[in-house]
Formats: sequence, C-alpha cells, structure tokens
Amino acid sequence: MLSQEQLEMYRSMTPGERLQLTLRMIDEAMPFLFAGPADVVSRRFELIRRQNDERNRLMLEGIARSKGMP
Repeated sequence: MLSQEQLEMYRSMTPGERLQLTLRMIDEAMPFLFAGPADVVSRRFELIRRQNDERNRLMLEGIARSKGMP
C-alpha cells in the first residue's frame, strides 16, 4: 500500500512525468521477464496473457452493462 505522501506525489505529477516513471519501471523490470529457463518464461507470459484476457473481458462486460446491453 502506498503512503499518503507517495499518493500525493503521484497526484501532483503531470501526465508526462507519470508516463516517464512508468516507462522507467518497465525498462527496469523487462530483464526479469525473460530470466530463467525457456519453459518458465513461456509460462510467465502465458499467465500474463490470461490475466490480460480476463481483465479485458471484465471491462467489456462492465461497458456492456453501462450501456444497458444484456
């Protein structure tokens, strides 16, 4: 959980500053995504794909509900 100070810092950032922070965090994390044996990396990316698919499905269901679609 983020502290109140951190939350306030993020809220006061410009969109460009938040994007720059996001891109820096991606650059720092990227090598770890590809670390390990090929089967482990494969499973890691499959999990990411499943999580993204589930998140997208839930968002689409929410959008459909908000528009009054069944």
